[in-house]
This record gives sequence, structure tokens and C-alpha cells, in this order.
Amino acid sequence: MPYVNVRITKDGVTAEQKAQIVSEITQTLQRVLGKKPEHTHIVIDEVEPENWGFAGMLTTEFRKQQGD
Repeated sequence: MPYVNVRITKDGVTAEQKAQIVSEITQTLQRVLGKKPEHTHIVIDEVEPENWGFAGMLTTEFRKQQGD
């Protein structure tokens, strides 16, 4: 039973985009590893940008520097 946890920043990702992520990851596990889709679990965790840090700073601060 594969379990995949996808963590992304919460930035207005649509339900359709999430469905596509789940579908494509499931298809990849089926194609590459022969895993049954009905046994595959995908969990998407959305994290607020101010709770995600990299490059020594919070995502919100990094984006400000990048002009996003």
C-alpha cells in the first residue's frame, strides 16, 4: 500500500490541480512499480507560506526579495 505525502505552500491551488496531482502520482506508481491504484494513498498537505522556510528565511520573505 503506497502512501505519498505531498506538501505544498497554500497559494490558491485549485481542486482540479490537486486532482491532477493525485491522478498523475497514482499513474506513475502503477506504471513504474506495478502498484494498484485502489491501494495507493496520496495526501496533500497545504502549509501557510509563513510556516515554510528555506534558504534561511520564511517563504513570505523570500518571495518579497524575489519580487513575487
